Amino acid sequence: MSGILVTGAAGFIGRGLVAALAGEASPVIAFDLRAVPAHERLAGVTYIAGDIRDAALTDHLLRHRPRCVVHLASVVAAGGDEQRDYEIDVMGTENVLRGCVAAGVQQLVVTSSGAAYGYHPDNPVPLRESDTLRGNEDFAYARNKRLVEELLARWRDEHPELQQTVFRPCTVLGPGTANQITAMFRRPLVLGLTGTTTPFSLIADSDVIAALLRAARGGAPAGVFNLAGDGTLSLAQIAARLRKPYLAIPPVLLKAALWLLNRLGVTKLGPQHVKFIQYRPVLDNTQLKNSFGYVPQLDAAAVFERYAKATGA
Repeated sequence: MSGILVTGAAGFIGRGLVAALAGEASPVIAFDLRAVPAHERLAGVTYIAGDIRDAALTDHLLRHRPRCVVHLASVVAAGGDEQRDYEIDVMGTENVLRGCVAAGVQQLVVTSSGAAYGYHPDNPVPLRESDTLRGNEDFAYARNKRLVEELLARWRDEHPELQQTVFRPCTVLGPGTANQITAMFRRPLVLGLTGTTTPFSLIADSDVIAALLRAARGGAPAGVFNLAGDGTLSLAQIAARLRKPYLAIPPVLLKAALWLLNRLGVTKLGPQHVKFIQYRPVLDNTQLKNSFGYVPQLDAAAVFERYAKATGA
């Protein structure tokens, strides 16, 4: 067996990982729901358009027999169709596991999320891999990440022949990142909440790709690892770096505003999503450095400066 199959290969991190793998000897199979246009395809990469929820994924794995599968396909944005999100994140991951075992895949590398710890006022600071996963039941994104990790743990016990490396990234920022978090930085003022500094753990996209490469190439230890750069930045510090005013409002006001905007159809977010800003998980990266053997090249401040310079934020 040889080669590496990447799910979510057309996504933000997937594209960078496939490009990094393309120059290596092992065959690379890029699997994504989105078809990659011919002019964007890389030499030496086999592109497959498919759904991780489809049983046909097992057929592709049996056909190509990769040594390693890097599972990146997941729902990124909070809000939306919760049933669809559950099917993609949880049922899709179970289908990937089923296919890997059927095809005799030796190694599975998965990106989970720091959100699996949940957004709680009593979270340890920092959070370590041994801390309990409490992804919030009323926040679908965090709940699904917790359920995925519970699923992975069960399959580790039942199928030890499939080595697992699971990463829990914090907020990932790259030069072109555009998502619900970076939207907070693009506004004329940075809005925060009273009663919390909202510390952001940050990791550069380049460090995420480098860690994934180390795992996918083989030889790195299996296990679960937080993926975060050193240090944190608060929303107030981010505002200062952007030279923008910072305004902290009571959480109850933001909850009321989101309730109203949700009812009017302006946003898919609701009052339950306030905890996403209020109780940010701060991740410890000691195990990543000491056990896995990867030291992030950029700390939180450098990650943000790189993003801000590239975007002109």
